[in-house]
Amino acid sequence: MVYLKLVKHDQKYAEEMSRLTSDWRVKDALGLNEKQISLQGTQDYIDFILHEEKQFKQLSRVMLNKEDQLIGVITLKSISPYSKTAHIGTWIAAPYWGKGYNELAKKMILTIAFKEMGLKYVFAGATVDNVRSQKAQIKLPYMLIDVGAQFPDELEKIEAETHSKCILNVITRELFLEYLQSSSL
Repeated sequence: MVYLKLVKHDQKYAEEMSRLTSDWRVKDALGLNEKQISLQGTQDYIDFILHEEKQFKQLSRVMLNKEDQLIGVITLKSISPYSKTAHIGTWIAAPYWGKGYNELAKKMILTIAFKEMGLKYVFAGATVDNVRSQKAQIKLPYMLIDVGAQFPDELEKIEAETHSKCILNVITRELFLEYLQSSSL
């Protein structure tokens, strides 16, 4: 069974986070540049996340495996308490791909999003070129796929952020809570 712990960001993770995001498979999927994956860029990112969390704009967690090794990051961003929406983003270091961490991390943070934060929709997007992310999202039983026509503003938002054509998916509160209930039976 996969074990995963989500913890708050801390500068003690900066060096390892920088190293893991420097892998071209992660760097390219995230659209990061050399400055962003540098140690200083990573430290700046952690400071930014901590500031955003204080303002309730993001909820981001470092993913640690059973050996307390950093394996990735999962984030709820663009949190809107008014529309009760957020966007989710995840990256997992390449050595940990295909081991079940993505599904477990999403289950953990979506439980917070829907049960504690009271969100109604969490959007997940991927660029059309990022087939790996698209396949990972399709595997999730509570994910509604290709909903850009129903949520054009949200699709526009992620396409502006990524400067790329994207596929927009969504997790609804109702569907996720049904999944949680059925998976605990």
